[in-house]
Amino acid sequence: MANDPISQFVIKPIVDIDVAGVDLSFTNSALFMALTVGSVVLFLVLSTTGRGLVPNRWQSMAEMSYEFVANTLRSSSGTEGMRFFPLVFSLFMFILFANLWGMFPYFFTVTSHIIVTFALAMLVILTVVIVGLVRHGTHFFGIFIPSGVPMALIPLVSLIEIISFLSRPISLSVRLFANMLAGHITLKVFAAFIVTLGGLGIGGWLGAVLPLGMTVALTALEFLVAFLQAYVFTVLTCMYLNDAIHPGH
Repeated sequence: MANDPISQFVIKPIVDIDVAGVDLSFTNSALFMALTVGSVVLFLVLSTTGRGLVPNRWQSMAEMSYEFVANTLRSSSGTEGMRFFPLVFSLFMFILFANLWGMFPYFFTVTSHIIVTFALAMLVILTVVIVGLVRHGTHFFGIFIPSGVPMALIPLVSLIEIISFLSRPISLSVRLFANMLAGHITLKVFAAFIVTLGGLGIGGWLGAVLPLGMTVALTALEFLVAFLQAYVFTVLTCMYLNDAIHPGH
């Protein structure tokens, strides 16, 4: 199990809880989701408690995070989109911190499970649908009928638009899940090579130099991917929310 690249994704119960035959155990996945939320709250509270005219390092990071998400939302959805800022900012920070927690050895990567990323994606899509229907009523369905399309092509184009809309939660969730899963498996495989070759003596130590270098490089890449995947999820969320605000093409 030590060299098994899949074992790091196994959900294990920490506290067994059974309620009327329903398994409600507190697992390692739940633990790291709680740690993710707690670390985000702690970071924002501590970095904004002693706000100064000249920000310190932590305050600068918090302000940069705020402006980064705010600018992304404004550029995609306009000023009206700022009413969704709490949702978008929370998603960005949760995904980013969850990805970063997963970079520590023997820790659990919450975003490597499709059920978690799919739940986040469905939260976004349901928000788009509900807000779109509340704000625009049946006119919201205009997103499935692009303007300027000849009448004869409307059935075909509308079908394509509907399929594209329904595939959004799938693509949104699979993109995040697959990138985190693949990256951590690759890291585990190269790290296992180091351990295996290191047990073969001096010759093995020399042979372990290459996988060691690859592990270091992949670790740096994974830190970049951790941020990029949070950014991509945020950008796509902003674009989808634009459909709820401006359903016309």
